[in-house]
Amino acid sequence: MKKRINDLDLSKWKKYEDLWTDSLWMIDARDRSGAHTNTYHGNFVPQIPHQLMRRFTKRGDVVLDGFLGSGTTLIEAKRLGRCGIGVELLPQVANRAKKNVQAQEGAGKSEIVVADSTTKKAHAGVATALKSMRKKSAQLLLLHPPYHDIIKFSSKRGDLSNATTVEEFTRRFGDVVANLCPFLAKGGHVAVVIGDKYSNSEWVPLGFYLLQETLKRDPSLRLKSVIIKNMAGNRAKQNQGRLWRYRALKGGYYIFKHEYVLLFKKS
Repeated sequence: MKKRINDLDLSKWKKYEDLWTDSLWMIDARDRSGAHTNTYHGNFVPQIPHQLMRRFTKRGDVVLDGFLGSGTTLIEAKRLGRCGIGVELLPQVANRAKKNVQAQEGAGKSEIVVADSTTKKAHAGVATALKSMRKKSAQLLLLHPPYHDIIKFSSKRGDLSNATTVEEFTRRFGDVVANLCPFLAKGGHVAVVIGDKYSNSEWVPLGFYLLQETLKRDPSLRLKSVIIKNMAGNRAKQNQGRLWRYRALKGGYYIFKHEYVLLFKKS
């Protein structure tokens, strides 16, 4: 019998109308229920981990986040009864995430590792967290890195937003994949959430670069879906719609309105 990867009862598949199965995700507003907040610039909407966890994990499974930020993934994991492990580079951000997760009700266990996700320290921290949860592996790995240098999160060398070139950014992201994918169970999934950027009058396809880098760093991964998600309520463009429209008309380009959720499965 094929091992189940989620808690869905497909004999009652029609009742899951809240689960998305199309590759275009239109999200009007972020979920602000529970402990979810929007105070951390650069965090992703809770609906993304919510959808992925329900499709690709069961209660009690492990979700690993390599770029924890304010704790969105661990909050959602706790709500859904999953075990969450998050790796965060910045201690002050990790402390904020810890408070956010503690404020959320739920049965899921949570562990936060303060480390650079490319390092042996991060690898050892995740291994220790799994052991404390009495788990051997993760079923879902979520990676939502900085979109290169669009937002500077810190001055730390290990911060991917400080990569001096797109090539360095891509390579260092690949180092994260190589460091954390070994914790993924066979049949588990990786989701990379990434947007592109515009620099020196040129569109820089970060999503395509990271897609290729992910497959290169772990040959056991297979690309399952490329999901396009709309970008709504972008802080950098808030209340400046007309200005950006003028700039686009003058500069001969199109305004960013989407980002990617790249889904891979470990064979």
